[in-house]
Amino acid sequence: MNESATPSLSSRAWLVVALLVPVALLNYLDRQMLASMKFSVMADIPGISNDADWGKILALFKWTYAFLSPIGGYIADRFSRRHVVAGSLLVWSIVTWATGHVQTYDQLLLTRAVMGISEAFYIPAALALIADFHRGPTRSRAVGFHQMGIYVGVIIGGFSGHVADHPSLGWRWAFDTAGIVGILYALPLFYLLKNPEPVANPAPKASPAGAVKELFANRSFILLMLYFTLPALAGWVVRDWGPSILKSEFSISQGKAGVSATLYWQVAAIAGAVIGGWLADRWMRKSPRGRIHTSAIGMSLVVPAMLGFGYSPQTGLLWLAIAFLILFGLGFGMFDANNMPILCQIARPELRATGYGIMNLVSISCGGLADWGFGALRDRHVPMFHIFGIFAVAAIASVVLVLLIRPKHTESGPAPIGH
Repeated sequence: MNESATPSLSSRAWLVVALLVPVALLNYLDRQMLASMKFSVMADIPGISNDADWGKILALFKWTYAFLSPIGGYIADRFSRRHVVAGSLLVWSIVTWATGHVQTYDQLLLTRAVMGISEAFYIPAALALIADFHRGPTRSRAVGFHQMGIYVGVIIGGFSGHVADHPSLGWRWAFDTAGIVGILYALPLFYLLKNPEPVANPAPKASPAGAVKELFANRSFILLMLYFTLPALAGWVVRDWGPSILKSEFSISQGKAGVSATLYWQVAAIAGAVIGGWLADRWMRKSPRGRIHTSAIGMSLVVPAMLGFGYSPQTGLLWLAIAFLILFGLGFGMFDANNMPILCQIARPELRATGYGIMNLVSISCGGLADWGFGALRDRHVPMFHIFGIFAVAAIASVVLVLLIRPKHTESGPAPIGH
């Protein structure tokens, strides 16, 4: 299928992206709301006594999300991506609403675990669905636009610290409202979202064991999985701990910290996703390694960003910390826009959601450890520069890994230019 063949096909391909952007927004909204409203939640829920306890909340969500991502991906490859996406949103909405009604630490842990289950089914299915419709010429741009929904969700969530501080609203109101919005969107999404037309003579569906065996026999998939994982150590800590870091290190309010830790670098990430998607698609006209090189450039920007952000508390300059977060966002957006497109260059269509689910398993599991470990290190007063120096080294290693990936032609039909 060539998406440029007819205007109607191209319109449907972009409609899929437009329908999925609000779901991506909601999926990341609740994560950032929890991070931005940390101090209000801790004050209201008994049993959260230190940063390690808070890190456990963040980590439990990620571990549940991680371990179920391959299952969600396999189901999306085996059955209907459309049904998986719509069902995930409905469950997400109910659990988000329920989060606003928890009374104990254990109940909060439970809702975060169930939230991980619902979100594990979304990202692999959604990105594979976008790749199904955008086959080559617009793939990185389409994924980049979808990622914009994630970044906007984080930005909106960053303002929730002000909501939590408002005497007439509060953190519970924020979760209630987000859950209701998700429920209202789930029904029209189910009816409007479509799967692509089935291809002639499709490849046989692999068994779970067969899918895993085929993916791990692919050296480039293992490299991509590691490349996808290492930057996540910094990405999750910046998202989850950013507001707390800025509040503590620069003595600012919870509301200001939430906005400062999300707005600027997420706007930069939107710019990075747009630039990275456009550059990668253009570069692919000349070389099949265009997306790989674009992603490597983005990750190269993350290295000085992490070193600078880690050092900024020693200067006492909030604007300097924000400046390095902006650099981080620009690089991370270029990285985000090209992960699924690179996967599409090394895995056949029937394995892409499964492959992305496995990548999520490894990446988010390590992200959960990073969240927990960061909280533990903060309790032990380890300097910020030392912690973020580790993230910078991980980013350097990841650049080397992505440049070792060897793309191949995985689509049906003739190979595009450059292969």
